[in-house]
Amino acid sequence: MKKNLRITIWIEVEQWHQDEWNFEDVNTDVTVTYSYRSRWIATFFTYKNIQTLREKNIKTGECMNGSYFRASDMVLIDLVSRGRILEVIDYLIEKEEFDYTFTRYPDVEPEEDYTYPEGFFHKNCCEKI
Repeated sequence: MKKNLRITIWIEVEQWHQDEWNFEDVNTDVTVTYSYRSRWIATFFTYKNIQTLREKNIKTGECMNGSYFRASDMVLIDLVSRGRILEVIDYLIEKEEFDYTFTRYPDVEPEEDYTYPEGFFHKNCCEKI
């Protein structure tokens, strides 16, 4: 990761009880917030989860009976863990592919600062490192 680049990462499945999900068969929203207030979101799917969703869709009739699957901001990953997700994010940033993989959402407003570590944001909210 670039020197002095500060980010915080929220991973949806970390909010669930561990017995509610399987590292190898799950999808999760991931939000990356930079210290200059930009917020980016993508959904990580395990390869196995795509097959599980296809099998469900065949039974329910969704997605033309499992004939296709789509999701915006989709990232396929071998397993969902904080470590693996951090590795992927670091790689995407290093290879300058992050902006093409995640979708930018509205920036964090100062009223939301209490939900982040104290002192996380740069004093000049628009200053990129």
